[in-house]
Amino acid sequence: ETPTVLAPAAHVVDATTGRVHFSKEADLRRPVASLTKMMTAYVVLQRAEPTDKVEVTAEDVRYASAGGAAVAHLRAGDTLTVEDLLYALMLPSGADAAHALARAHGPGVEEFVAEMNATARRLGMADTLYVNADGMPYGGGGHSTARDQVRLARAVLENPTLEKVTSARYHTVPATSEHGSYSWRNTNRLLGTPGTLGVKTGFTRAAGYTLAFAADRGESRLVGVLLGESDSSRRFQTAGALLDWAGAAVQR
Repeated sequence: ETPTVLAPAAHVVDATTGRVHFSKEADLRRPVASLTKMMTAYVVLQRAEPTDKVEVTAEDVRYASAGGAAVAHLRAGDTLTVEDLLYALMLPSGADAAHALARAHGPGVEEFVAEMNATARRLGMADTLYVNADGMPYGGGGHSTARDQVRLARAVLENPTLEKVTSARYHTVPATSEHGSYSWRNTNRLLGTPGTLGVKTGFTRAAGYTLAFAADRGESRLVGVLLGESDSSRRFQTAGALLDWAGAAVQR
């Protein structure tokens, strides 16, 4: 029996075969909150190596704290690798990490956001507009659709570094002469169940609770997105039910 999906928009596909398992208002344009950071991470790795380094500035920290966004508690003056900043971006959903990465690899945030939109066009995301690198509702917050975000999540998971980062439950950075120590926990409650991968959680008042999720079931990789859920816990329950249901269909 098809799971009940109360979220206003949802889309689940088999990335291996292209089969659509579930679709509800998949082309409805909505704000997507921190699912935006999937594109931030994807664009960064088009322009940088994981081992490249970025110095966190006071502007990065100030930007994130001023808007009440989720932060990774980065400290100005610390120099971190791009890979560690990707963990800071994707696990605790750090807007400070988003700003640092965008500023360093635009170069400049405005140029970086322009590249996010150009990349969206290249990926075939025709109903997507980004206005910042973090998904907060500045400048209207931008918009996308469940279908477009599934397309992006599939691309993110095709990058080995991003698959590893988005699927990590925890990440610790020991202190060195270049930076202090950090420890981050993933906000994705689905992780830890067999076969489950990332990809990203999100929330703003405008967007509601959002989730990009994925799992390997048998020979298939299932990828889905929920947008506009009103209950944080229910998005994970719904995503888990959709993965189980689609996974059973794959194996029949």
